[in-house]
Amino acid sequence: MKNYNDTTYAILGILTTECKSGYAIKQLIDRSLQHFWKISYGQIYPTLKLISREGLAEVRTSASNGRPDKNEYYLTAKGLEVLKNWLEQPIELFPTERNEVLLKLFFGHHQSEESQLLLLQNYKEALEGRYQTYITIEQAIQQKASEDLKYWLFTLDYGKRTTQATIEWCDFTLEQLQREE
Repeated sequence: MKNYNDTTYAILGILTTECKSGYAIKQLIDRSLQHFWKISYGQIYPTLKLISREGLAEVRTSASNGRPDKNEYYLTAKGLEVLKNWLEQPIELFPTERNEVLLKLFFGHHQSEESQLLLLQNYKEALEGRYQTYITIEQAIQQKASEDLKYWLFTLDYGKRTTQATIEWCDFTLEQLQREE
């Protein structure tokens, strides 16, 4: 069976939801997936063309009053089989995090103490904002009836827990830096 890139598998998965157009796919990514998987418009449309050409999805054009025709993509049996096969495969690579805060802190000896503290305080504030975003998302998706709900909540819980742990790390590190002053 042919291997596709991760973006292709992500879009196949998205097509199992109510999102059927490129615009709806991008909206779902911006609301949910962007916290752990980024896909740009520049990737969405070429991928939709690819999966259509490969017979993984079929395109249906719908007309709206006064609006341009809209292409909607529906997963085919072959597309669902490809997605399920990919989901069953073991993880090939564990993700490595690119984190500018950690990179700057790693070389913190060459940075002023004030800059170090400000860096971590700003990072912590941004994380607290992200955590609140996760709470809002959680409240919104708990009101949906979907077979996917528990899985969406699992991924959201991961984000909440890792964010909370990083906030705690910020507190600890700030405390350590302030002790040294």
